[in-house]
Amino acid sequence: MDASEEISQRLRPEKKPCADGESQQHSPPASMVPVSKVLDDDNLLIEILLRVSFPTTLVCAALVCKRWLCHASDPKFLSLFRKRHPPRLLGFYIYMGSAWLWLGAPLLFVPMQPQPPELAPFISRVASHSFGADNDRLCIMDCRNGSVLIRCRRGKILTHGVHRPLCAQRGMDDIPPLPRAQYHGQQIFNTILSKEEGGVLSYLYMLAEFFRKTKSFRVRVYTLQGGLWCMHASATTQLPRLLTSLEVVLIDDKIYMADTFSDEIIVLDMTTSGFSTIRLPQGVIFHCVRTIMSRAGDASAVYLTHIHVKELQLCIWLHKGDNWLLVDTICLHQMWDNLRMLDQTLEDEHISFTCISNVGDNAEFVFLEMCGCIFYLDVNSKTLRKVHGVTVKDRQFNDVYPFMMIWPPIFPAPKDDPARNAM
Repeated sequence: MDASEEISQRLRPEKKPCADGESQQHSPPASMVPVSKVLDDDNLLIEILLRVSFPTTLVCAALVCKRWLCHASDPKFLSLFRKRHPPRLLGFYIYMGSAWLWLGAPLLFVPMQPQPPELAPFISRVASHSFGADNDRLCIMDCRNGSVLIRCRRGKILTHGVHRPLCAQRGMDDIPPLPRAQYHGQQIFNTILSKEEGGVLSYLYMLAEFFRKTKSFRVRVYTLQGGLWCMHASATTQLPRLLTSLEVVLIDDKIYMADTFSDEIIVLDMTTSGFSTIRLPQGVIFHCVRTIMSRAGDASAVYLTHIHVKELQLCIWLHKGDNWLLVDTICLHQMWDNLRMLDQTLEDEHISFTCISNVGDNAEFVFLEMCGCIFYLDVNSKTLRKVHGVTVKDRQFNDVYPFMMIWPPIFPAPKDDPARNAM
């Protein structure tokens, strides 16, 4: 029995006994003939599946039969599906207070609204997820593709683990202790970075050391393999000045690092273990709360989002090859005036304290912080809206961690039912 027959049979009247005891078989309705022709045509079936709005619905469609599963899970089909239906932003985590001093309010998940009813169960699952520890002692290190990497302090011990709120039954994956610096007295920057390949998420640990006397800058990168941190790349270069802080983003096999008040980006190519630099666009100085780098779909490119304070303009740049391209310029003052017409609780002074909290991949959206409120800027539609606010006006957020729907969807293994596996 193929898929069209299985669907049609559910809509046909059952066999009913006649007065003489013989069973009567009703002929299939004429409306089932076009349905059968459509569902038996692979090209038309693929077009129908491409119009399914959510990956969760696509998984349900794949349960019909093995043939539908083969189409829905085909890599080429999934590539087309993702272009038409990009992974949806379900919400975001915020950690209020000083995460580094382990002070402040608990970790909080804020759902994005409005959302389609089909996604309500999944948003509820994320919102109710427990990280199994006192939230005041948690700090999110990375949040990507449905996985949340947290750091937790238990006494004097720091531990790391990966949670999957949408798949809580899988439990937490423990991260082994991080490698330590070999020498003391130097300036140290360290972070855990995530890398996604073919829907599989992996983690790298970057340990950067700046030696003040020699002004040498050494970066060691470890990759997590089989529960152990293994050396992946190591490189050393000279820097002209003391580092203050580092903003880091990993794109493919390159690590981009920018220091506050610097006019260039340091790039480590892990395939060659070599350093290079990228000069920022003219007039742009990197700032820890007004400038942020983000991933691009092209492995050789990086986005830069920067707020010009005097003009109150948000500029989005794309570096590809050897050039910067100004992708978009958004007037925040004008957007703020439009928003205040809809929300009378907003005050003029809010806009003077604009900070960038996070930027989505390909700079599709930007989270802004203004005096205790979080705002969501949809870059494509040029719309700004408040998505979270607190009652204590001077309360500051450390960061916003967007939580996206998992991609690619996880399809169930086909059952050994001959009727469901019929091609």
